[in-house]
Parts: sequence; C-alpha cells; structure tokens
Amino acid sequence: MADRAVDEQIKRIVTTELASKVHDRGGLAVAVHAAGQTQIFTYGFADQAARRRITSDTLFNLASVRKLFEATLVSLGSIRGDFSLDDPASKYLPELSGDYVKRVTIGQLATHTSGLLLPTDHPPWPTDSYSLSRFLESLNSWTPKAGEEPGKQRVYTHAGYVLLQLVLERRYGRPIGELISRYVLKPLGMKETFLPERGLGDQAQLAPKYLARVVQGYDDDGSIIGPPGHQQGYYTFPGTGQMFSSPKDLAIFLAASLDNHVVDPQLRQALKMTQQEMFRVDTGFGQAIAWENVHRNGIEVVDKPGGLNNATAYIGLMPRQRMGVVLLANRGEFPYEIARYRVLPELARLRGQ
Repeated sequence: MADRAVDEQIKRIVTTELASKVHDRGGLAVAVHAAGQTQIFTYGFADQAARRRITSDTLFNLASVRKLFEATLVSLGSIRGDFSLDDPASKYLPELSGDYVKRVTIGQLATHTSGLLLPTDHPPWPTDSYSLSRFLESLNSWTPKAGEEPGKQRVYTHAGYVLLQLVLERRYGRPIGELISRYVLKPLGMKETFLPERGLGDQAQLAPKYLARVVQGYDDDGSIIGPPGHQQGYYTFPGTGQMFSSPKDLAIFLAASLDNHVVDPQLRQALKMTQQEMFRVDTGFGQAIAWENVHRNGIEVVDKPGGLNNATAYIGLMPRQRMGVVLLANRGEFPYEIARYRVLPELARLRGQ
C-alpha cells in the first residue's frame, strides 16, 4: 500500500476508534508512528470555556506514564554499571530498616514485583499526605500478605516508584527532575517535557508561557477538576509531582522507543531494555521495566497506561512492526483500552503483519 494511502488509513482508524469518544468533554491528542514517520491528530478543547483547542504543543498531565522515564534511568544506570538491578534499595537508603522492605531490590521496584502496596496505591484513597519521613516509616512498618515475598508476584504500586525515585536521587546526588532531563530528555531532543515542583494550592511551578499551554482537566462527565496545572498526589516532598508534556514532544519518545536512531548507544540500549518482559503474569500479560507486555491474537504490544480523575495518558508500542501510538486526553477515564485492543491491532493489519 502506498505511503499516502497508509496515512489516510491511519487517520481513518484514529478518527473512527478514538476521536468519536471525545463527546465534547475536553479533548484528545493522538500521535501515530509508522514506517519511520509520525502523524499527530488533535480533537476538541484544551479548555472548553475558553474555546482553546488542543494542538500538538498543548501540555498534558502524563500521570503514570511518567514512570517510563524513571524506568529508562534504571535501565541506563544498570547498563553503565552505576548499580545492579539486584541491589537492595536499602543499599542507597539505609533508612529502610524494616524486615521486608530492606530486602526489596531496585529491579523489583522497577518491575512492580516488590510486593509493596501502601494506602496511596489503591482505594479507598487516603485523605492525608505523606512527608518523606512518614513515607519511610510506612515502608519500614509494612508487612505483606501471607506467602508474599519480594520478586514473587506482580503488584502495581505507585509507592514503589516513589521509592525508586529516592534511590536514584541518592545514588546520583541529584534531584529526579534533573536526572531525567540530563540523561533522557536532552539526549532525545525533548524540549517541552517538564517535571515541575508543586507550589501553593498544589499548582505546578511552570513558567507562565508554559502554564498558558496546559490543559484544563475534566472528570469523565465533563466536570472541571482543578485549574490547569493542578498537581494531584499524596506526597509532599520534592520530585513527587506530575510530569507534563506535549503530543509533539512525547512523539519523540515514542519514535525513540521504536526506531534505532538514538545517537547515544547506551540510551538506545536502555530504551530497548525497558521493554523486555521480566515477569510473566499469565499467558496474555507480562511485566517489563514500567512497560506492560500484552500478548493477544498473535499481536505483541508493549504499553503503559496512566490516569487520574482528570487526565488519561497512554503509550503503546508494537516493536516488531516498529509502530506505536501516543494518546493524551484531558479527561479522566478516557477509554485508552481502545488503543491497546483495537487501534494497534488495526495498524498491524494495515502493514500486513
């Protein structure tokens, strides 16, 4: 099929499967990478009241898609010999003295196999917040369910990635935002992805020119949740806020994760390493370093969803076909599963694979 015809088919798939789900509740941006080229599609409004439309430069909250950047740091550090995935987190955070947590390794944190599960990880969601000291105390006092051991089960945990952030900061002696920028964003040429600190009223501390481009967040029913740049979270210490990025910038990360054009060979290797399955959950699902591995109907998908009550983010890869999708919505509960189970398989069929 000619490239122009493929482009038209991609547009049809995105419009039919995803754009139709916007329903005047916020907006949506979709980036599709195929055959070495990226297309970006935008629909709806970044701010409904102001009639500000979504563009490729609009800044979205990435929610848990942020974990891919810590995962890249972990893989890169392992490749460089800065630490081992088998190192216990307590090697870098001696404050971890609890019988269970002091045995948890960097690799287990990165692959959600540590077994850790704090109140910040599941409903009913806590109403209070965690300082650094309280967070460490909670980890030290945490006990697992009977029979659970580090590395023996897959339990998705936000707290595990907060702990991973602290390990990286302690190992390198730099804030997590600086580490992500220095080792991932700048080498890839990503200039509009930010990890701002949380200011008064949980507002992201972004320069006014960037804050003006941040989406207004909406609930699934269209209700406004917080002002643009509102930072949700249970942790009050630095580096624990949300990451913001534009469709155009996140498409760079998408392409880098699929193609072999990254100049730094160690970073190129790290991006591939994060995608490799480390723990098989069942016949259809496995866990990599932050990424998830989905096996269905002969299609192998490597992806990472993220969401808050006012934001949805998703990156999905088909490494064998070198095709992938970014989905960013300023609405909670946007049905990202459509990208995983319908859009990506349709794209695979489009290429005849």
